[in-house]
Amino acid sequence: MPDPYAERPWLRFYAAGVPTDITVPDVPVTWLLDNAADTFPDRTALVFFGRKTSYKQLRQDVDRLAGALRELGVRKGDRVALVLPNCPAAVTAFFAITRLGAVMVACNPLYTDSELRHQLTDSGAKVAIVFDGAYATLDAARPGTAVEQVISVCLADFLPSFKRRLLDLPLGAAREKRERLITPLPPGARAVPYTELMDSSPGPVEQVMVDPALDLAVLQYTGGTTGRPKGAMLTHRNLVANAHQVQAWDQNAKVGRESVLCVLPLFHVYGLMLCVVTGVLLAGTLVLLPTFDPELVLDAVKHERPTVFPGVPPIYSKLLEHPKIGKYDLRSIRTCISGAMRLPVDTIDAFQKATGGRLAEGYGMTESSPVTLANPLNANSRPGTIGLPLPNTHVKIVDEFRQDRVLPIGTAGELVVFGPQLFQGYWNQEDETKLTLRNGWLYTGDIGVMSPDGYVTLIDRKRDVVIASGFSIYPSEIEDVLREHPAVYDAAVIGVPDPYRGETVKAVIQLAEGMSASAEELDVFAHQHLAPYKVPKLISFRDDLPRNMIGKVLRRVLREEHAAEHPEDGGEAPGQDPFADYKR
Repeated sequence: MPDPYAERPWLRFYAAGVPTDITVPDVPVTWLLDNAADTFPDRTALVFFGRKTSYKQLRQDVDRLAGALRELGVRKGDRVALVLPNCPAAVTAFFAITRLGAVMVACNPLYTDSELRHQLTDSGAKVAIVFDGAYATLDAARPGTAVEQVISVCLADFLPSFKRRLLDLPLGAAREKRERLITPLPPGARAVPYTELMDSSPGPVEQVMVDPALDLAVLQYTGGTTGRPKGAMLTHRNLVANAHQVQAWDQNAKVGRESVLCVLPLFHVYGLMLCVVTGVLLAGTLVLLPTFDPELVLDAVKHERPTVFPGVPPIYSKLLEHPKIGKYDLRSIRTCISGAMRLPVDTIDAFQKATGGRLAEGYGMTESSPVTLANPLNANSRPGTIGLPLPNTHVKIVDEFRQDRVLPIGTAGELVVFGPQLFQGYWNQEDETKLTLRNGWLYTGDIGVMSPDGYVTLIDRKRDVVIASGFSIYPSEIEDVLREHPAVYDAAVIGVPDPYRGETVKAVIQLAEGMSASAEELDVFAHQHLAPYKVPKLISFRDDLPRNMIGKVLRRVLREEHAAEHPEDGGEAPGQDPFADYKR
């Protein structure tokens, strides 16, 4: 049967001005910074709580840090771990590491020592740059790793001078902010302060020669079938390609005119790509916030007037719920791309009304740098779908059980993608790589369906599908129904062992603030909207649902909790991958 996806039916629904294909320059990722600094040297590159850094100064800082890292022995191919929240040092270090041809290992500063130890050990990182609030965790994780040098970063060092002085005032508010921004290192700490390292730098270094298609820029850890997070190998070309794809998708973006609100964590490839790499390609101003706080976001919008605001659905919904949102002018926001989870239609409508801009859902994975599909940023956007493949990206749907069989358009199956943004494989995990990357195609593990005009709708994670009495039950369908109940803020559905059905459906509910509902009420509601075999047989409640670093609900944790509470069930439900939620 001919491949029905080869015709790329999605192309005719591209927004005007978006090319069907683009040419990806054969350059290192640092070229993006050099080009911006050459073209717009005086334009503001970074804003951090009011302190501004120009592109000229950012390049100088990158070169100074690269020189200092070279003095510490960092060479091409070496891994350098970043354990930082969003701050100027995170951006500077990313480009300094890649300037040397070394590889950035992105680590969450909220990790436990065991989580961090795994990434340090597996990657073989020889240098770590750490936020001082995470130093104790790094120090506990360090024994047995290859880490030789630690550089400590104090966030207060990047504040404007007058704000640093305010932190010393004997006031409650100043004390609270001081405790959030400054964590004194313990006596005898084995770390070099970042500011001292920069002051002692021997000076700039030239770009180390790299092959953009083969040499790695980033190791981004993600989960998989083995249970332990694995390093997804992203090359310079992967990052440069995806940045150009995202730039092309935003047909109204103007180089040297954009400002990006950086709330997404830069230690995740979603934030790194949408905020830093694409932002610098556009010579945009990066407004850095170390954490998501609605008040901080609204103040940043007021003072910095960002035009681009990538995020995840909880960020947009929390802002809309803020009691003071009506007092802020959000009309500077032109474009928002949301990922990681389903974007409710009412959130799209409300946020677009509040800003006058576009909020579009997209799709990606760590293994694809990450963006592969997105809704058009015009009237062709179709809420409820993940949109269309980006330029240079090909998509098809295959049989989830016979993966060499391409399915007709309109039939649900596993989503597979192809494009220049796809990773090179998992670090030292050849078998895992073969399961995910085949003949250049990325097998996502997501179940989806493409409409005749090329829009893709996600149905569920392949590994999250519940098989009960032979029926395939998709958790997201049940979750969408439960969220319609006025007392439900959010819901997560998992499969749990059942002696008769093999698996059965369990729903875990987070009630809306000030609301109440019983399991019996929700059972009646579910029976009104779902076929009997899809109705949850078990319903429990939690104050908050467990989420990962970008807000996605961790079904894995809920399955683990159920297994611990019901050891007679024999642990995980059959066929469930306990770490599937880390796939993103």
